[in-house]
Parts: sequence; structure tokens; C-alpha cells
Amino acid sequence: MASVHESLYFNPMMTNGVVHANVFGIKDWVTPYKIAVLVLLNEMGRTGEGAVSLMERRRLNQLLLPLLQGPDITLSKLYKLIEDSCPQLANSVQIREEEVSCSGPLSQKQAEFFLSQQHYLSYLNNLRVQDVFSSTHSLLHYFDRLILTGAESKSNGEEGYGRSLRYAALNLAALHCRFGHYQQAELALQEAIRIAQESNDHVCLQHCLSWLYVLGQKRSDSYVLLEHSVKKAVHFGLPYLASLGIQSLVQQRAFAGKTANKLMDALKDSDLLHWKHSLSELIDISIAQKTAIWRLYGRSTMALQQAQMLLSMNSLESVNSGVQQNNTESFAVALCHLAELHAEQGCFAAASEVLKHLKERFPPNSQHAQLWMLCDQKIQFDRAMNDGKFHLADSLVTGITALNSIEGVYRKAVVLQAQNQMSEAHKLLQKLLSYCEKLKNTEMVISVLLSVAELYWRSASPTIAMPVLLQALALSKEYRLQYLASETVLNLAFAQLILGIPEQALTLLHMAIEPILADGAILDKGRAMFLVAKCQVASAASYEPPKRAEALEAAIENLNEAKNYFAKVDCKERIRDVVYFQARLYHALGKTQERNRCAMLFRQLHQELPSHGVPLINHL
Repeated sequence: MASVHESLYFNPMMTNGVVHANVFGIKDWVTPYKIAVLVLLNEMGRTGEGAVSLMERRRLNQLLLPLLQGPDITLSKLYKLIEDSCPQLANSVQIREEEVSCSGPLSQKQAEFFLSQQHYLSYLNNLRVQDVFSSTHSLLHYFDRLILTGAESKSNGEEGYGRSLRYAALNLAALHCRFGHYQQAELALQEAIRIAQESNDHVCLQHCLSWLYVLGQKRSDSYVLLEHSVKKAVHFGLPYLASLGIQSLVQQRAFAGKTANKLMDALKDSDLLHWKHSLSELIDISIAQKTAIWRLYGRSTMALQQAQMLLSMNSLESVNSGVQQNNTESFAVALCHLAELHAEQGCFAAASEVLKHLKERFPPNSQHAQLWMLCDQKIQFDRAMNDGKFHLADSLVTGITALNSIEGVYRKAVVLQAQNQMSEAHKLLQKLLSYCEKLKNTEMVISVLLSVAELYWRSASPTIAMPVLLQALALSKEYRLQYLASETVLNLAFAQLILGIPEQALTLLHMAIEPILADGAILDKGRAMFLVAKCQVASAASYEPPKRAEALEAAIENLNEAKNYFAKVDCKERIRDVVYFQARLYHALGKTQERNRCAMLFRQLHQELPSHGVPLINHL
């Protein structure tokens, strides 16, 4: 009877004639094939040197390594291999006259050995881990072997040889494009087009046309190429390429400011293709695309709904439970959106759980790991800024810049602005603005304009900020970026408050506050309510005493709501500003006890977060 300690290391379980063993934590399967190989090893050890010649022993030794590392084979095939090497030992494993299926699941070592022998799979695996050299070597070696062995020409004649060449060039173009080697990609693509035209291969030409769009999508006429590609793909019965083309068109038109209903109608047409041809991967891409579009337009509730729809279509069970995981880019994008949406609402624990799952599903060296890395860094940056830890936020800028240079430069300017390094921040923002205008990155252009306007009013120049804000508002409305438009109106109202026209500021706020409260981040909701309170107090200066007291009471209620929002994202600096303002209002109303409570809380926060030289009330 096995001891307790032995059972910890070896716990066999028989299922359908296959023994499942867990030896020292390594999962493996004991199959009839493995037993036969063990019998062979035993016979080799027992057989003396005289019974087996040196040449036979050498052949057996060469045979053993692939037998041990490779996948299971049938016993009859094993018997034939041994018989060819050493007939004397073949009888030791000879059997159950009938053919027996004895293969079990591959062990990890067997799988790794199998993959190492398959050059195209090796190329895909190296591509997944971003290994440029190895992936290029594996791809070229695969097509070299394919051409030299004549694997395709045997079945397809001379056409098979040409087909290998043109698809080799096409795959090489895709590889260079993946790693950002656009000039080499274009040269390889031209070669693929030339060979495909000579062979009159319309399918290959369609793939080349799609990659031509990818390489030239920054050109102004790229949409013409894309529309032509979609029409041709439909004509030649290539639903996969047609759908990808429609997805790209939708993305391009979203950045051009087309209305959401038109974009969703186009995606509906592509969804019909997906369901008709069972293109499950493209269904995921379509849902991820809708998630991104709704976020771009500032509709966080709709974006959350789409992200959750994608999650509901794919199980989050672990691999050990036997459920296949979805490790595609679209799934990573949806999960990153989900993490950011939770963080925006102050649900940092939920965001951390999503990021934890992303890290497990997409390890750091995997293809789509950069998506969650950037998402994680951005969330950490926002939390550090909310907590007033500007030095910590500054240390995160380097990592963000490595993953996204534009986002990194923008965040650096935000840190400099928070540290009152106004001239350095202004120089950086002006350079970034010019660069983003050239790239037509409208979303970032508007964000930079808002930061530039904030620099002006923090420098006591609100009149200079007004034209900048009006430019941002015009762009937001032109490209239908509703949330950025609402945020711009919020900043315009604040500028009007500083200029001494709080009544007009309140009128503007009524236009912007509804979308912010419906779809905005928690921090922006708090900012909006804080600004409403400031405008109410400023407007009440000319009221009669009874009406003024009523206005101040309403302002205090709005300040309480703002404080609750700021508390959800742990924004202590803004909570300090709120309680300071509340203390002044309570003092004006003669409520000494409430004033003292707010004053005490302000003192605690002020000691913890010393002022950076910015007036407390003149901060949006």
C-alpha cells in the first residue's frame, strides 16, 4: 500500500485505458505507446553487446530521441521502425494482432518538440512573442523547404511553385508591416503583386490590395482604395476580406466624424456576413469596434454594454477546465476598455481584477500585451494625479511614452502643469499640438487645446483662453465627439465665471451637465457639480438676503455631491478645495458648528497635501 507521501507525488487515474499521472507536478499521460518504448529501453539494457551489432545499436540510439520526444504513434508503426533498425529487438514489443489506437494527449515536451519541427507554426509562435529575427528565419525557411521539396508542385504542377513564391512574398510583407518595417513591407508587397499578376491570381491580389491600404492608410485617398478592395472582395466571394474592409471603413469614417447611426448600420451589414459564413473571430472584432466607437463618441454606457456582450460570448474559464480561451486582439481591446471604464467610475478593485486577468491571458512577451500595459500605466497615472502624487505620476510617464509616444508627451505636459512649471508645459503642448494636427489626431488635438486653455486661466489670462476653447468646441462638434464637446463647454463656463459673468456660465452648464452626469467619469462629474456650486455662489452676490441664503444652501448641497464624487476616486486635493469652499459658505450662513467641522477637515488635508501655489477657488 502506498504511503501518504508517495500519493502526493503519484496519483494515477485510469480513463478509457489511458493512465493520467501527475509526477512532481508535471501532468503527463501513460499510454500503451509509452509502455512499449519503456519495454524497448529495458530490452536494450538487458541485451549484451554481442547480440546486437554496433551498427544496429547506433541506429537504435538515433531512433530513441524522436520516439521519446515525438507524439504517440500506432504500435504497428513503432514495430516497423524498430524492425528496420534492429530485427532482434522488434519481437519484444510485438502484440493486442489487431491494430490498436494507443495515442494519448501530447505532453508539454512533446508539444514543444512537435512545434519546433513545424516551421510555419514556429513562425507564428515567434511572431506572437515579437521575435523579429526568429520569425523571419522560420518564415523564409518554411517557404524554402516548401519549394525545394516540391510539396505543392506535385499536386498543382508549375502553378504550385509560383503560388509558393507569391504567398511567401505576401507573408513577408505582412511580417514587416507587423514590426513597423514599412519600406521593406512595400517592397515585398510589390513582388507579391507582380507574381500574382503574372499568374492571374485574383485571390492573392485581393490580399495584396488589403495590405496596400494598411501601408497607405495615412494618405488622404486611402478610402478610395479601401472601397475598391471591399467591392472586389465581394465579387470574388471573399467574405473575410470584405468584412475586414468594411470594419476599416467604419473606423476611418468614425475618425472623420460620421454619425453613429450610419456607422452602426455599416457594421450591421458586416455582421450579416459574419453570421452567414460563421466568421466568429470577425464577430468579436465587430463588437470590439462598436465598443471603441461608443467610447470615442463619449457614450460610456453603450461602450460598457458592448464590452460585456463580447465577454458573455466567450467563457472566462481557465484552460485547465477544457474550455478554449479567446486570446485575440479584439478580446484584449474589449477587456482594456472594460478596465478603463471601471477605473473612470472609481471601481479600482474591479479594474485591477480585469487587468489581472489580462496579464494571465496575455503574458508580457505575447503579441497583444502592449494593450494592457498601456491601459495599466494610464490607470496608475490617473490615480497618482488624483492623489496629488505628482512625482509618482512623473515616473510613470516614461513607461507610457515607450508604449505610446503621443500619450506619453501629453501626460508629461499634464504633470508639468500640475507642478506649476507653466512655461515648460506650454512649450511641450504647442509642439504636441502641431504634431497631432499633422497626423489629424483630432481627439488628442482637442485634449491639448483644453490643457492650453487651462494654462492660460491659471496664469490669470482667461480672455486668451476663450478663442482656444471655442476652437476646441468647433472641432468637437464637427467630429461629433459629444463628451469632449461637453467637457469644452464646462471649461468655457469656468472661463466665464472667472471673467465675472456667472449667469451666462450657469446657462452654459445646463447644456453640458446632462451628458457628463449620464456618461462622464466620476472625476468629471465632481468637477461639474463643483463648478455649478461656484456659479450659484457668484450669482447670489446680487440677491436679497433670503434668496441669497437659499442659493448658498443649494450650493452646499451641490458641493456635498461633488465631494462624494471626488471621494470615489480618492482625489484628496479636490476634496480639500470643496471643504474649504463649504467652510466659507457655512461661515456666511452663520453655521459655526458645520464651518468648524469643514475647517478641521480642510486643515488635515492641507497638511497632508500642501498647496502648490494655485488659488484654491480658481481651479476647475
